[in-house]
Amino acid sequence: MTDDTRSHPFRDSSQDLEATHRIPDTPQTRAPAYRLAFADPDFLMREELRPVRLQLELLKPQMILDERGIQSTVVLFGGARIPRPEEADKARTPALAGLAHFYDEARRFARLMTERSMETYGRENVIVTGGGPGVMEAGNRGAHEAGGQSIGLNIVLPHEQAPNAYVTPDLSFNFHYFALRKMHFLMRARAVCIFPGGFGTLDEMFETLTLIQTRRMKRIPFLLFGRAFWDGVINWQALADAGTISPEDLTLFQYVETAEEAVAAIDAFGDPCA
Repeated sequence: MTDDTRSHPFRDSSQDLEATHRIPDTPQTRAPAYRLAFADPDFLMREELRPVRLQLELLKPQMILDERGIQSTVVLFGGARIPRPEEADKARTPALAGLAHFYDEARRFARLMTERSMETYGRENVIVTGGGPGVMEAGNRGAHEAGGQSIGLNIVLPHEQAPNAYVTPDLSFNFHYFALRKMHFLMRARAVCIFPGGFGTLDEMFETLTLIQTRRMKRIPFLLFGRAFWDGVINWQALADAGTISPEDLTLFQYVETAEEAVAAIDAFGDPCA
């Protein structure tokens, strides 16, 4: 931060923070009460400060993406356990090994969309994933191989986790709140692509479908990669037959098998913001 008196006449907060490193060391200055509130982690972690932390977690990615001029994204959801094809023989189950080709489809799809994104100087159709392994890595990898940028929205989990190596470093975010992370997945989404996955993928899929179904979100291309997998996991028609969803709800998504089919489906849908 710079001291720009043209924008405001007050002393910059970073200057005051720096000044605290030069104050005398006394019992008073060592006391937690003396810390500047914005530079006091113990204070910020208090239960009463949760609304502030929620706001910060909304604002930080929003401001960075705005500063980068990113206007629309293409979201890739999918399993962290989907192996690279060359490592399919190490998969924990034969069925998981059989899904390895979706890694390549996600990678190729992300490359195709990123090539298109670069025509807008990286403002439109930017790939966004959860930033982890499996399908997420494939999406960021395809964007990286195209020479473009991509976003990773990681979240702190009980087990050890780190962003995959292909996320654009200054677009690699980390979240505490699942709800805020989900908001950032969808706030700029122009299309959502769902690859085979587990509980996390199902959660993201159904939450997005619910937002579209209830018109809390504009309808956008919603693509399920791998009809055989999804028909085996979810009996969509049974939901419609039971009346728990409307028959027209089955038109909110469509199946694709390849990257090229997905790109064609997005093109056929047109601009959801038009």
